[in-house]
Order: sequence, then structure tokens, then C-alpha cells
Amino acid sequence: MKIYTKKGDKGTTGLFGGSRVGKDDVRIECIGTLDEANSTIGLLRVQLGSDHQWQGSLHKIQKDLMDMMSHLARPSDAKKENKNPMPVDGAEFCETWIDALETAMTAPSDYFLLPGGNQVSALCHMARTQMRRGERRLVALMKTDTVHEAIPAYINRLSDLFFTLARAEMDRAGVAEEKWQLFLYKRFKKAE
Repeated sequence: MKIYTKKGDKGTTGLFGGSRVGKDDVRIECIGTLDEANSTIGLLRVQLGSDHQWQGSLHKIQKDLMDMMSHLARPSDAKKENKNPMPVDGAEFCETWIDALETAMTAPSDYFLLPGGNQVSALCHMARTQMRRGERRLVALMKTDTVHEAIPAYINRLSDLFFTLARAEMDRAGVAEEKWQLFLYKRFKKAE
């Protein structure tokens, strides 16, 4: 089987179930952005090395993203059923990992940070921002079609997770965070 079909040469692509939409359709924009984030996670995994303690969890996230993208590629009116699993535990998985990472760090997360620090931290921030862009596209898609509730919850938590992973890496490496300003709710609390 050839990798090229020539069906997309006129600017359309196929969805799960057989219908075709423009390559600039909000559904395709959403899936494409999540695919970019998944590729960044792949680069992060390479940077970490195969024996790093995050490998198993990052691998799970990559597989879950593939499953979610396949569900997003299926319009709600498609007759064909998607048999790929729906990662309904994704948000909880992220919360558990975030809590463990924050417990192990030497300082709380009170500030907006300038992305960077080292390569691993910077890659985590890239994944975080791509997840946020994917989430914005997902919200636009949700205005036009039904999306399983587990998907937006998981995508939202993933951006929080990658922020925390960036911080955890800097904490581990002993690299000082470049703080911008206190989180808004912290500023109001401090003023009281």
C-alpha cells in the first residue's frame, strides 16, 4: 500500500466514517495541533533517554492522544463506530502525576514563568503551549459537534501537567526558575 493517495491534492481530507472536509476545517485544525503536541512529546522522550522515569507515562499520553484524535476525527453523525479506546481516566491520571511531582519539588508553584531553563524544561513548555492551542481549537469544534467529555478534561490537564513537568525538571537540575509575576489569585491573596 502506498503512503500517498492523491485524494488530498485539492485541499480536502477524509474523516472517520468516510466524509471529507477541507484541510482547514476546525476539526482538522484541532487534530493537527494535538498531533504537533504529540510529536513534541516524542522529541521530549528522545531527549530524556530510554531509561528515564517519565518514559512510561509519556508513552501512555502519546497513545491516549492518538486514541483521542481518532475519536475527534469521527463526526457524531458518522455511521461507522470507532472501536479505539476512550481514555476516560486521563484527567485523573494527570492530576495524580501533578500532585506527586509537586510534593517532590522544593518550592511551590506560585509564579508565571519564562519558558526555558534547559532543553527538557523548554520542550515541556512547547508541549504545554501546543496543548493549550489544541484546547482552543477543541472548544471551537465543540461549538459545532458533540465531543466526549473526557477529551476536553484530559487536554486541559495535560497543559497543567507539562507546566509541572517543566518545573520538576528545573528543580531536579538545580536550575533557577525565571519568574515573571505571581499568579493572579496569589496577588489578590497577598494584597488582603
